[in-house]
Amino acid sequence: MHLVPAERAGHRIIDDHRVCDAIAAIGEPEHVRSWADRFSLLADPGRLALLIAVHRAGPIAVSDLAVATGMKDPAVSQALRLLRAAGVVAGDKDGRVVRYRVVDGAVADLLGRCAQE
Repeated sequence: MHLVPAERAGHRIIDDHRVCDAIAAIGEPEHVRSWADRFSLLADPGRLALLIAVHRAGPIAVSDLAVATGMKDPAVSQALRLLRAAGVVAGDKDGRVVRYRVVDGAVADLLGRCAQE
């Protein structure tokens, strides 16, 4: 029970080795927050559809994403701004056209699994 914080040491424990394994798996609160933030980005169906499209067909332009997802250009642009600010996607400018790609490896792995289902 070496990983159990002092404030929880008095709680009833059934399998102490499993408690320690669980605490080690959870890790630092900042790491959990980072994953929670990623999952919140994926929780919106519009953003998820955009991310799947960018992951599978990218680099891809805003207007092409709008056609592919059935969203309006301003809604696509707004979602991409949020995803870019979070470091999930990046845009590469080609003249007046910006094409987006997924740059967060962990999100790309999740999207790869999502597209396989």
